[in-house]
Amino acid sequence: MDKNLVVVESPAKARTIGQFLSSNFEVVASFGHVRDLPKKELGVDVKGDFTPKYVIPDKSRKIVNLLKSKIKGTNNFFIATDLDREGEAIGWHILQAIGLEGKTKPVIKRITFHEITKPAIEDALKNPRGINENLVEAQQARRVLDRLVGYKLSPFLWKKVYSGLSAGRVQSVAVRQIVDREREIENFLSQKYFEIVAILYKEEPTKNFKALLVAIDGKHFKKEELKSAKKVAEIIENLKKGEWQIQEIKREVDRRFPYPPFTTSTLQQEAYYQHHFTASKTMKIAQDLYEEGKITYMRTDSVKLSSLAINSIRKYIKEKIGEKYLPTTPRAYKTKSRLAQEAHEAIRPTFAQNEPEGQKFPTPHHKKLYDLIWRRAVACQMKEAILERGNVEIGAGPPRLAPGETGQYIFRAESLKTIFEGFWKIWKRGDEDKFLPPLSKGDKLNLSKLESLEKETKPPSRYSTASLIRALEDAGIGRPSTYAPIITTVMERGYVRLEQGRFYPQEVGTIVTDLLVKHFPEIVDIDFTAQMEDKLDEIANGKRDYLTVMKEFYPPFEKKLTIKEKEVKKSKEVEKKTDKICPKCQKPLVIRLSRFGHFLACSGFPDCRYTQQLINSTGMKCPDCKEGNVIERKTRKGKKFWGCSAYPKCKWGSWQDPTKPDANAKIKNIH
Repeated sequence: MDKNLVVVESPAKARTIGQFLSSNFEVVASFGHVRDLPKKELGVDVKGDFTPKYVIPDKSRKIVNLLKSKIKGTNNFFIATDLDREGEAIGWHILQAIGLEGKTKPVIKRITFHEITKPAIEDALKNPRGINENLVEAQQARRVLDRLVGYKLSPFLWKKVYSGLSAGRVQSVAVRQIVDREREIENFLSQKYFEIVAILYKEEPTKNFKALLVAIDGKHFKKEELKSAKKVAEIIENLKKGEWQIQEIKREVDRRFPYPPFTTSTLQQEAYYQHHFTASKTMKIAQDLYEEGKITYMRTDSVKLSSLAINSIRKYIKEKIGEKYLPTTPRAYKTKSRLAQEAHEAIRPTFAQNEPEGQKFPTPHHKKLYDLIWRRAVACQMKEAILERGNVEIGAGPPRLAPGETGQYIFRAESLKTIFEGFWKIWKRGDEDKFLPPLSKGDKLNLSKLESLEKETKPPSRYSTASLIRALEDAGIGRPSTYAPIITTVMERGYVRLEQGRFYPQEVGTIVTDLLVKHFPEIVDIDFTAQMEDKLDEIANGKRDYLTVMKEFYPPFEKKLTIKEKEVKKSKEVEKKTDKICPKCQKPLVIRLSRFGHFLACSGFPDCRYTQQLINSTGMKCPDCKEGNVIERKTRKGKKFWGCSAYPKCKWGSWQDPTKPDANAKIKNIH
């Protein structure tokens, strides 16, 4: 009997696959990559053909030696790593590390599957292939580009800002998005405007409804255009003595179609909207669900479903939800990205019949994410929701209306009525029905109340996890496997912070972004970065080669870096003079910036290493110990909080500013 060895990335995946294989198969986990570029050197031959120098990290030596011992006497060696570029590269690196590249024994077989189920594994074993060199080259190109930018540009930032900073080919673009949005908000000039709302009824005052002023003298206007308080007062006076009559009623059918099944980015977005999961948390849970065999592969930009999956979902809808919810023909969805890997599937449950309530999950969060994936996949094959939308226009003004005459003012009221719920039967609806009493054209109405609402225009919202991912995806930045790491990286580097679900740039993030925009605009240019992503996709598709992409990018980048290292002076924003004296050497103290904020330091550094915390006091006594002062502080990740100056003796702290009037209800001890 043949001896077969199967290698995958994780122990959980190994356990699940092992359940479906016979005793002559052994499944081993590589624990991810077994080779990488060295940490303490560039590791890329930039003067030659950009050949990477890979090393085996200490943590991987044990597994590499284990695999070397196990291939002895093995007939077939199956590479069963994930089906994307990263998985292909991991498989290739394993072959390189254990010395099997180019050898005929054991027989190397590459197998892939979208889901970890018995039929999928059996089908994969029947249809092995070789390593896809194009996918490996694309992943290698991404890794090398990121190394070239990070390894070369980071030291530049150390010299011009402060040590320990880093730049990244994609992360710097993400930070720029957040910095640019903050500037939009800072520069936004809010404008006040008014809305006039009438509360009307036909016969019974209790059956009233609201209508909004939308036109004056037959001219419709945008809501922000009514700015004069004097004009508003004049309109209200006219309306108080006017007549109200329904001029027109329009009704139309509105169809709401189900959303496509999840891709990586849409899953991350929806998980944030519905459960406030971070992108990294969503991916960790999705990885667990995939490795347990509950969902298909979770890194994909495709909305395609296999015919088997569609048939299974349609059968479930017919038998469990009701035949009236099943469309005559299956729904097909088209992936937006022209470079999406259509051979992949969207994220879906492995079996539609596995309802969330009947499954076991490690944590409630696993159940919530599975429930989201299951509902989205089932809903995508259901009938659309059908609504009736009503639009009522009401003429109002002095008592001069003749039959068919338009009033001096036009108010609008809207209704929304669900005729058939369709896919909303199992998917969360975004809006609610709005009802109006029975009305007919020509009906006279009575005025119950007039309201003048003063409002103001709002600046654009700061990015949330979901909206940042959507912005990156729309711009063509990053790919399914990169969104979560990008967000994690820019937060860990101290460039941005996440506060109440929104991203704020840290001061150092703004300084670094401005420096890069001025001197290396292409590195933080959205179009340039998106074009590079396209080139990586073309390498994966065999339409470009690795060396050409490297030669197009690196020589101009290196030349500019050499010039800028001489040209650019150290940023003045990271060091400010003070009138204070160092208690150790008597030299002046300066205010310096680090990833954790500002601090006092001796200007004689490195000869004198004296530093002192820069305390921002609120002038308020600690509400707990009544002795220390409440001061503004930051966590190691840069998140702002307020704590007692007597820490660690007093451990009171709060995420809310205790000096604000509405803070008391929100304050709680965070220690």
